[in-house]
Amino acid sequence: MIKHIVMWKLKETAEGLTKDQIAGKIKTDLEALVPVIPAIGQLEVGINIIPSDAAFDVALYSEFASQADLQTYMTHPAHQAVVGFVRNVVTARHVVDYEG
Repeated sequence: MIKHIVMWKLKETAEGLTKDQIAGKIKTDLEALVPVIPAIGQLEVGINIIPSDAAFDVALYSEFASQADLQTYMTHPAHQAVVGFVRNVVTARHVVDYEG
């Protein structure tokens, strides 16, 4: 099993949205991918509730049966549409993929 974790720091405003609205849209858009991309085994999106200089604003935890399934998710057009939005609203991104 491949675990895919991504964390983002968000801009205060972007695309006509506030940081809270951006976080909500990212959460909604990513969760909407579950029924669209069968390769997703599990997907959870969390919005940070305790502000801190060390904290990121949004975190994604997802699981895939194989690296091939992760690649299918990464290149799927529906996921790429979400990526296009996210790239415009973040200031930092960290990711880790591991077998577990």
